[in-house]
Amino acid sequence: MREIVLFTARSMQTPHPVPFGALIVNTRTGDRLMRATNAVMRENDPSSHAETRTVRLACKKLKRPFLAGYTMYSTCEPCAMCMANALWARLDRVVYGATIDDAKKHVLQIYIPAKEVARRSDMQCRVDGPALRDLCYTLFTHPNMLKAFRKWSSRKS
Repeated sequence: MREIVLFTARSMQTPHPVPFGALIVNTRTGDRLMRATNAVMRENDPSSHAETRTVRLACKKLKRPFLAGYTMYSTCEPCAMCMANALWARLDRVVYGATIDDAKKHVLQIYIPAKEVARRSDMQCRVDGPALRDLCYTLFTHPNMLKAFRKWSSRKS
């Protein structure tokens, strides 16, 4: 989790800071497969959440649509879209830091807990969290991130 927080924190010094990052590792060995941050604003794509982007990139790298044998670490609890994507990818486990409640203090959310999405699925995926919640939440409260949140909320839909 610390690795993905540090990776995501680097975005705070860019024109497009984001508090959302995800890392996929081999469940057995811990070897890193792929990591990415949220790119919704940068790519003008509402589906470019960190978790979804990381799954896409990991599947492309492995040249297969499934990630059984892998675990995802996310700086924030996956939204319903991202958790569904993790389930379809057949990830073994998802571990998250900050919670949906933490995120909704700053940005709009679909308030369905990741564990609830997993529980209602035919696919199995263990969901653990929050892990290092306070550390992950610092990404949301970084001054450059707070400035970006204000800019996001002032955009017309």
